[in-house]
Amino acid sequence: MFFFVGMKIFYASFLLVFVVSINTLSAQEVDTIPIDTKGLDIKLKRSPLPSRTGVLIFKPVTLSPIVVDAKVNYWKTKTAIGINVNQATFSNNWKGGGVNSLAVGGLVNYKAEYSKENYSYVSEVILEYGKVKNKDQLQKKTRDRIFWDNKAAIQMSKNWYFFASVNFESQFDKGYKYTTTAGVEKADLISRFMAPGYLTESMGFEYKPNKYFSTRIGTGTARQTFVLDTAIYKNNNSNYGLERGKKFKNELAFQVVANFEKEVFTNTVLKSRYQMFIPYDRPLAHIDHRLDLAITSKLNRLMNVSLTCVGLFDKDNDTQIQASQVLALGVMFVFPR
Repeated sequence: MFFFVGMKIFYASFLLVFVVSINTLSAQEVDTIPIDTKGLDIKLKRSPLPSRTGVLIFKPVTLSPIVVDAKVNYWKTKTAIGINVNQATFSNNWKGGGVNSLAVGGLVNYKAEYSKENYSYVSEVILEYGKVKNKDQLQKKTRDRIFWDNKAAIQMSKNWYFFASVNFESQFDKGYKYTTTAGVEKADLISRFMAPGYLTESMGFEYKPNKYFSTRIGTGTARQTFVLDTAIYKNNNSNYGLERGKKFKNELAFQVVANFEKEVFTNTVLKSRYQMFIPYDRPLAHIDHRLDLAITSKLNRLMNVSLTCVGLFDKDNDTQIQASQVLALGVMFVFPR
């Protein structure tokens, strides 16, 4: 009995599933048949929600113009002032040997740059002076320089400029040549302010591929050499290229000046300037070379250590290469910070 009842339920369920499947397949087939609605008048049902139309009223608002009192500053300036002091003292019974000494040095470096569109102007002043005094000896200079360089340039392309420059160079104090005879030190005057002094005018083309390197090629360069105190000639055989007794000499030349200034390490700046001067009226053996190299490392906000080197070859002064080197530890004030 139960067997027949179960079979009836099974066949009824099977028949129900079969009918539902057939209807589903029929519905899918009908839904997937494309219908061309072109020409049919199909209307969408109207929304039962009420709609209202109206006029929007805009009231104009008057705004007062805001005037910003701001000016563009095309100038950029930087001033560095450095002071170095070295001192040593020994007692009379100091067995290690030594001499009491005091050395003081100062540096002022001012640089102003103006840049607007394709025109630029740069002015830089470098003032250096230092002295050392050892016990029982005469005072001696450790550094002494006046340098003022001015350059105006007009940009011609991305990296090339046409420039004109004027620079002046001399020294503050008297310079001496020291000799010792029978234990007595003697000083002979060989230089002083404007003896010699140099004024150089140049124009040509400048190559400046980036902010830290540039090269000037001065095809038209003139340099005037001044020796206003002719008394130094008796102790100086070179006469700085002038005829004995003369105070002035003018030269036309080809000049190359290369400048490099960049922070090569953290808080360490390398600054160098190379100058080559080729007179037009003399053989190539009289080419002048000068290299100024300065490495300054900042220890903290004020303290710094600096190494300054100068190499000079000028046959008007000496037939050999002249060199100087100064290592100093001191304080440096930079404005603006």
